[in-house]
Amino acid sequence: MRERRRLRLGILALVSVVLLGAVPLFFGLRALSHDPVFDTLDGLRVPAWAAVTTVDNVSGNRWCFRECRLRERTVESQRAPKETARAYEQALAGDGWRRWKNSRCPERPVEGSFTCWRRDELTLELWVREPVCTPPPIDGSPAPSPAPSPAAEKCTGSLVSVKVRNAIDDERTGPQPTKDPSLTGVDPFPTFADDPLDESAPSPS
Repeated sequence: MRERRRLRLGILALVSVVLLGAVPLFFGLRALSHDPVFDTLDGLRVPAWAAVTTVDNVSGNRWCFRECRLRERTVESQRAPKETARAYEQALAGDGWRRWKNSRCPERPVEGSFTCWRRDELTLELWVREPVCTPPPIDGSPAPSPAPSPAAEKCTGSLVSVKVRNAIDDERTGPQPTKDPSLTGVDPFPTFADDPLDESAPSPS
């Protein structure tokens, strides 16, 4: 009887240890594998037509070891870029994002609507433009132009790109280098017009 009681107590203790360790391990792995930023993007109140197909991509790590985490989301919308951009901008403003006006937003001129946003420790780029309807040929040769057909599928809708990164990893959040030539300092190697050593030394008489 004593051996059975000890065996039962041992089994109960082992089960308790496993359960107490498995539950935190489960939630820990779940937190590591799932990014809360995408939950925030999923919570944006955009119409169903503005988020037909969604593709997510993640690079870097959340601890900013060598490279901070970059979240990228590509969404297909069924309506025009202007209407789609208006829907996303209203959703971002309603979710606490603030419009961020920066001279480097965008870095270079792009087609469509490109806006930047900030919220807490995050920065967000929103780019809405026309969809890519004709993919480039694989071999690089120009694709033949077929005869127009009324039954041909029309290229409509728009393409949405969202990039979210940590503000400390966004170089646009820090001070920008000045281009004022008056603030460049003094030339450490000045050039003298009259060099006293340039004259030849007098020859001894």
